[in-house]
Amino acid sequence: MSTGDIVIHINEDLNDENIHQLEREISHIKGVVSACVHEQARHLMLVDFDPETIKPSHIVHSFRGRGLHAQMIGL
Repeated sequence: MSTGDIVIHINEDLNDENIHQLEREISHIKGVVSACVHEQARHLMLVDFDPETIKPSHIVHSFRGRGLHAQMIGL
């Protein structure tokens, strides 16, 4: 399986509990391999995914579906 990765910019300032819960939720989406927030730049999350299973736009929509203002900043 080949993987891709994207960086998601999250506009909201989430506390520890919420950001780590978000990592877990995103990691459990079919096609997502892992999701990890950068501890020094908590508004950035690296998401590794299987491009044969999920599109980057669907990952972004999953953040927005949780009420967050988020955008992809890298591919």
